[in-house]
Amino acid sequence: MRKVGFDQLELNPFTVIGEDTFLLTAGSSERWNTMTAGWGGLGYLWNEAVAYVFVRQSRYTYGLMESSRMFSLSFFPPELKGVLDYCGSHSGADTDKAKGAGITPMGLDGTVAFEEANLVMTCTKLSHVLLDDKSLIDESIAKLYPHGDWHHMYIGRIEGVYVS
Repeated sequence: MRKVGFDQLELNPFTVIGEDTFLLTAGSSERWNTMTAGWGGLGYLWNEAVAYVFVRQSRYTYGLMESSRMFSLSFFPPELKGVLDYCGSHSGADTDKAKGAGITPMGLDGTVAFEEANLVMTCTKLSHVLLDDKSLIDESIAKLYPHGDWHHMYIGRIEGVYVS
């Protein structure tokens, strides 16, 4: 992978995040987990290029997001959609997701990403916010949380952008 500048990115965040999905990975090379994510975004906040992602407390990745300073977003070409399907249907608490999905973890900027990705963003956590019923303005959103398993939003400064 080679590092590129933000100005070299040509992507539609609505499709690359919302439709194609990505792997959100937290932890260090000693202990990490990845999960398939389809909610998030890219933007500019606090004079920084940022990514924001969402994790439910019930997910194994949540504890690693809480204890880690860094996280990564790994995007894959369409022919590797099976990687995202596998990682989205197995828990890292009892499964080696990289082995099962046939991907190769690599250390990058103090976190973990995957060699097979065609785009990786490494991020430093800047903020963490619990989204719950108290934060809702449109109450119809609550129907997405029938069990009260609310998302936590993490905002991270994008430290590096890498392409294959």
